Amino acid sequence: MASETAAPIRLAILEADTPVPGVEAKYGSYGSVFTYLFERACAGLAPSPRPLSSVLQISAHDVVSGDPATAYPDPDTLDAVLVSGSKHSAFENDAWIERLVAYVRRCLEGGRVRVVGVCFGHQIVGRALGATVARNVRGWEISVTQCDLSDEGKKLFGLEKLAIHQMHRDAVFSLPPGAVALARTDVCAIQSMYQPGRLLTVQGHPEFTADMVEEILELRRSAGIIGQDLFEDGMRRVADQQDGVAVAQAFLRFLSQ
Repeated sequence: MASETAAPIRLAILEADTPVPGVEAKYGSYGSVFTYLFERACAGLAPSPRPLSSVLQISAHDVVSGDPATAYPDPDTLDAVLVSGSKHSAFENDAWIERLVAYVRRCLEGGRVRVVGVCFGHQIVGRALGATVARNVRGWEISVTQCDLSDEGKKLFGLEKLAIHQMHRDAVFSLPPGAVALARTDVCAIQSMYQPGRLLTVQGHPEFTADMVEEILELRRSAGIIGQDLFEDGMRRVADQQDGVAVAQAFLRFLSQ
């Protein structure tokens, strides 16, 4: 972690979706959801808590429906970007997705701006660097899920095993050049990617809490996106202990390196 006298890290959150209604009413946009996550992460920093404002200077940017000419911040004004999750598929070729891929690639190729990806954002980073991203024939991962960590993953996250909320059926199937995998499950072999000083991504959702996932599961069951058995399985695990704050603290350490 950077010293307490260092300037806050300028982090742009690229919002690739709008939260479901209850989550949006309670927390606001995904920029606010991640701000809430980082507030909790900063409050738990060792050896002493720090206010979020001393660690991060956060801005949020709607990259789905925002004006393409103004939605993206100038990378020269940033230290890092975080690409949020989304209900959309990162391998689709909608114009806004292609713009997002190009912007992330630009940040990564520039070499100074660090990139964090979450779920859809994890996949966007993979796509930007030439990895294979596609629908996973093994199906959905939902709710709190246990991930096995590599030795590097254990060191980076400070955990022996990672428990994290999931909500996906798309996946990254190959590693970009220079990146290493930090976590895996039997359903999804690349749960996290890391390249020092350049990128850190997770397939899961460190920002999700039980109440958020309960609403998402209810809505997806009602819409017929997931079946009753999968819904009940997810609801059984939705309140399990999960390591979202520890993941956010790992993000902070990565951004401060």
